[in-house]
Amino acid sequence: MKVTEVHVFQHDLPVVDPPYTMATQSVYSLDTTIVMVVCDDGTVGYGETCPLGSTYQPQHALGARAAITEVAPSLLGLDPTLHGQVNSAMDAALLGHGYAKAALDAACWDLAGKAHGVRVCDLLGGATRERLPAYHVVGRVPADEAAETAARLLSEGYTRLQVKVGGRTVEEDIAAIRAVDAVRPPGVRLVADANRGWQVPEAIQVSQACRDVVLTIEQPCNSYAELRALVGKLCHPMFVDESATDLQAVTAAIQDGVADGFGLKVSRVGGLTAMRAIRDVCAAHRRPHTLEDTWGGDIVWATTVHMAATVEPAQLDCTWLSQTYVDGFYDDREPVRISDGWIEVPSGPGLGVEPDASRWGDPVTSFTR
Repeated sequence: MKVTEVHVFQHDLPVVDPPYTMATQSVYSLDTTIVMVVCDDGTVGYGETCPLGSTYQPQHALGARAAITEVAPSLLGLDPTLHGQVNSAMDAALLGHGYAKAALDAACWDLAGKAHGVRVCDLLGGATRERLPAYHVVGRVPADEAAETAARLLSEGYTRLQVKVGGRTVEEDIAAIRAVDAVRPPGVRLVADANRGWQVPEAIQVSQACRDVVLTIEQPCNSYAELRALVGKLCHPMFVDESATDLQAVTAAIQDGVADGFGLKVSRVGGLTAMRAIRDVCAAHRRPHTLEDTWGGDIVWATTVHMAATVEPAQLDCTWLSQTYVDGFYDDREPVRISDGWIEVPSGPGLGVEPDASRWGDPVTSFTR
């Protein structure tokens, strides 16, 4: 089984009921990149990467396709089931740009699952359960609207709510947190996610003002130095998200006592192969984490769910899919879908997604052996 073709597609994903708001930006449409990897026996694998705009992190859609153009030829002639060799070849072709390599890495895991007739989650260690809890975002909106949104989401079965904060006054953030907390029943987890939007004094002020609220604060500040400065000064656990860029960063955050947990994104750390090691390090140090990605369609969702399924329930602090913000599916069977706040792991071999590639139009570039 050898890779003979790599095709790269561009596809737009308009946001349903826009915009999607964070402290650093408001998003109306996302540009996703999909790869189709074909082998000499006719087996086809798919991968996808979709940066969350151009200011969420130092990744962007045009950069993803440029990086894939550099890397894809190195896969031709390789056995896609040998993930170490695949990733070594990509690293030899281009330094960094893990978010772009993540799409090719996912396609190779998809191919490996199909070659062996098993699911990707089985190759990654096995699913610990077949249904996973999803969390949902409460956007950066006024307190009364935040409470209304939270009440609706709770009625839909979600057991973890993430309130977007930052990019406005701390008084508005405090009011939104308290408003959501007021409608939250016991057992529902609450997270205040600043997406790097606070300065150190603001993070301390909000945490102290909400000291009676049980919640987690996620990525309050921009830099790792700022996060380190907050250690011992917050009244709440702190999850590291945007600063959890790779295995080295995750290990440092644990060793430095900065991270009580993590918000982990598959594409940001370089794909399933890289995430597998990070999952195991978090388990060894008993650091809970979410398992998600920045954005995307069916292929990203399946990739995320397969990895999340392998995390022990006590370690997995829910997963997140952009599905509720995306109109439509690549695969009409809708194998990855949020229902009543839960997601079933796809049952088919590989990623379990067989997309209709005609929906993406012609490839923007192709490579053949």
